[in-house]
Amino acid sequence: MAESAADFYARVVAQVGEGRLPAPPVTEWPTFPWEVEDGAIVAKRLAPPGPEESRRGTGGVDCGLCDERGAVGTIWRDDVWRVKPLPTRHGLPLTLMLETHEHLDFTDLDEHQAAQVGVLTVRLARIVESLPNIARCHVGRWGEGTEHCHVWFFGRTEGLLQTRGSFAIEWDEILPPGPEDLWRADLAEVARKLVTHGGEVLV
Repeated sequence: MAESAADFYARVVAQVGEGRLPAPPVTEWPTFPWEVEDGAIVAKRLAPPGPEESRRGTGGVDCGLCDERGAVGTIWRDDVWRVKPLPTRHGLPLTLMLETHEHLDFTDLDEHQAAQVGVLTVRLARIVESLPNIARCHVGRWGEGTEHCHVWFFGRTEGLLQTRGSFAIEWDEILPPGPEDLWRADLAEVARKLVTHGGEVLV
C-alpha cells in the first residue's frame, strides 16, 4: 500500500527527532530579509535604491519559457495556457505553474486573457484543494525573475500546520520531497479535472 502524505511527514518528524532540517538556499539569496547578529535574528540593513535588473527573457529574447524547454512537463494545455509542475519536486506536495504559450508579460494580457486567468486560477485552486492530502492552495504572481507570464500554485500539506500562510513558500524549500507516486497521482488528477472544461491532457 502506498504511503500517505501524513505518514510520510510523520516519518520525517520521527527521523529528525530533536534535530533540524537543513537550511535551504533561500538564506543565501540577496533578497532574504533576515540575518543573525549577536545571537538574535534581525532584519538585514536596507540597501539604498538602485537600478532595476533585466528579467530573463525580456522582450522574448532567450526566453526559457518560449522554446521547447518551456513546455517540458506540461500536464494540461489549451490554445492559450498550459499547466505544469516545477522540473524537480520540492517539499510541498504540489507546486504548479500556469503559463501562456505566447511570450506575454502579466500586464500584457488583454481583457479576454485576463478573464481567463481569473477563471483558471479559481478552477485550479478548487482542484488542488480537492486532493486528499492537501488542505489549501496558495496562489502567487511575482514576475521578478522572468518576464514570461507565469502564476504559481502551492498546495499546502493537510495537517502540517507549521506550513500555513505565506511561510509555506519557505517550507517548500526546507521539507524533503514527498512520495513520488502521490505527486504523480495528484498531477494526473489535476489534468483530468481541468480537461473536463476543455483543453488537452498530457500526463
